[in-house]
Amino acid sequence: MRTIIHIALSILLVSSCYRFDPTEAHYTDGPIWPDYMDVTIPVNIAPLNFCYTAADGPVPETTFSHGDMSVTIKGREVVWKAKEWKKLLEAAKGSDIIVKSSVLQDSWTMHVSEDEIDYGITYRLIAPGYEVFSKIGIYERKLSDYDERTLLENTQFNSCINCHTPHKGDPDKYSFHIRGRHGGTLINLDGELGVYNTRTPETIGSCGYTHWHPSGDYIAYSSNIVRQGFHVRPDKLIEVFDLDSDCQTYDIRNNTLISAESIKKKDVWETYPAFSADGRTMYFCAATPRTIATEFEQIRYNLCSVDFDPATGTIGSKVDTVVFAEGMGKSATFPRPSYDGRFLVYNIADYGNFPLYHKEADLWILDLETGESRPMSKANSDGTESHHSWSSNSRWMMFSSRRDDGLYSRPYFTHIDENGQESKAFMLPQKHPLHYYSYQNRSHNVPEFVTGPVDMDGISAEKLVTSKEKIQFGFRMSD
Repeated sequence: MRTIIHIALSILLVSSCYRFDPTEAHYTDGPIWPDYMDVTIPVNIAPLNFCYTAADGPVPETTFSHGDMSVTIKGREVVWKAKEWKKLLEAAKGSDIIVKSSVLQDSWTMHVSEDEIDYGITYRLIAPGYEVFSKIGIYERKLSDYDERTLLENTQFNSCINCHTPHKGDPDKYSFHIRGRHGGTLINLDGELGVYNTRTPETIGSCGYTHWHPSGDYIAYSSNIVRQGFHVRPDKLIEVFDLDSDCQTYDIRNNTLISAESIKKKDVWETYPAFSADGRTMYFCAATPRTIATEFEQIRYNLCSVDFDPATGTIGSKVDTVVFAEGMGKSATFPRPSYDGRFLVYNIADYGNFPLYHKEADLWILDLETGESRPMSKANSDGTESHHSWSSNSRWMMFSSRRDDGLYSRPYFTHIDENGQESKAFMLPQKHPLHYYSYQNRSHNVPEFVTGPVDMDGISAEKLVTSKEKIQFGFRMSD
């Protein structure tokens, strides 16, 4: 027993020690990492600690100033005291913090926005593998500090845990999917937790990609027959694609999936449904089916819309094309309207419906008042930009990016003002970012905002998921 205690103490001491090593800073050619130069940040964000990438030379002194207030931090790793950081942000709210370094010629700014960011985010941590899955979990992270907590992990029921999607950031209303042995959809409605069988005789499979109606009475889902293939070319690794897909809406009050001919056509692949801010329009992506083996690079999705009646759940019969991406030789996927109804952000890639593995994938923003659409140049990078979500006040957007090493997805944030202008994106802060991101061997997948701590009873969820009894979805076609 004494030997075991000694071993445990040794492991604890080794794991708790951290020594900064600037030679590990290989993510960027810039002078600091993460790149927090000239970014716009919320007043309630955790300290943006960073490191200098030069491993030699004099030890830097970095001074942060606003008015009569200034803080100087000495070292190649800049680590803030939380109270000093919060005090400086409060003082600089609505204006700039000037940053000067003793080893760099030019100073830079951090603009502190008056627009606060939500309480936190949730994400799935998953290894960037292709054939098997290991440890997968859904986790919650506060944005005002570095606290992370586990919501669910696949070790609880030996299945693949999929994406967690809240209702407009509401931590008490969410839906997420479980695949494999204990497959089902877990839905929490204000503390009432249930596991559902979403596959029906009328649908091609279980429910997948998710978006809540603003009323909270409906959830839009797609059903997808997903496959993956591997390239034999050095610049591509994997392609994820659908063999078929349809859209439908789940009527929560009547436990019924509702579909219509307009979003369930045999000669069209429909996917990625999303409701407008007023709840009267459903956006989705649609493509003409192609032969995967020979025409996968010709599969291109357009952004479409159809009317939706919240009173009856009726889906319209006329489909409008919102963004004709096919005409640009591109593919549009994953629409996400802002909650204030003004903008819609979506992904653009060369082809296909899964931008996560497309290096060229970028974010585009559509002004719903003017109809103008453009790339979000200040937020995009040379790497993959994929899954994105809006904060509850429609002023911050979070998205996944592989800009750092091309392999791991990490959360980035950009501020979007009332005119739809984005700011330079910044990475999710960590206490020791170089250490954290160098040794975090899982991607931050499908990040979503939450406005408070998620209501999750892991023990109850485990019992429900592993139970053989699941609530069965009904189905009807829209009138």
